Amino acid sequence: MTTTGYMAGRQKWYRPQAMLWSEDQGTLVDGKYIPLGVETLSDLSGVQPANRFLILSDHNRAPIDIYPERIEQKRRMVNGTLRSYHIADKLKISTSWSLLPSRSFSFRPDFNQSTGLPDTTSTIANPNPPPAFYPVEEYTADGGAGGVEMLSWYQSHTGPFWVFLAYDKYINFGVTDTAYTNLPNYNQIVQMQISSFDYSIIKRSGANASFNGYDMWNVSVTLEEV
Repeated sequence: MTTTGYMAGRQKWYRPQAMLWSEDQGTLVDGKYIPLGVETLSDLSGVQPANRFLILSDHNRAPIDIYPERIEQKRRMVNGTLRSYHIADKLKISTSWSLLPSRSFSFRPDFNQSTGLPDTTSTIANPNPPPAFYPVEEYTADGGAGGVEMLSWYQSHTGPFWVFLAYDKYINFGVTDTAYTNLPNYNQIVQMQISSFDYSIIKRSGANASFNGYDMWNVSVTLEEV
């Protein structure tokens, strides 16, 4: 698959969604961090098993709180001076979503592996045409993961994975003028694991003849760097 073209197709606005979870740490392409593999809801027909990634939604997302943890050994000397031996800096991230649709699309979107665009119609025939098939409707504001997709990732990834972050941290690209142009890119990749995942079903929608509809969830998640 053409990963760069795919990611461009999945980017609805100038900047990507703030967070992406990936089984692979990705690579640098033209100075940009790009995940490798296929999205969990992609069209996987004829595709060999590959690393998966999940683009999280910014739909009703609360602030992303980042807590740096400095791991060090501190000791005060006989003259009163405090000395420390720095071991590592690790991150903890927490965020939440309110009234997040439980699913991102009305049917499996089967994102095209080259363009990143979803299918427009489902594979289930409509008994009352037109149209011949039910349309694939987008429920989250940006096509990012809904509550069920996030829960599925949590349940199937008990160990560490890679978290791509998109916020202004241009220093990761250097100190030249070019470094300042990376605002629309993922700028940090951290290997983390989920330490807590909680969700509440706030509202339920009624099923209808076209099978679409969704519940509204509140979701909160905390991740810790490995």
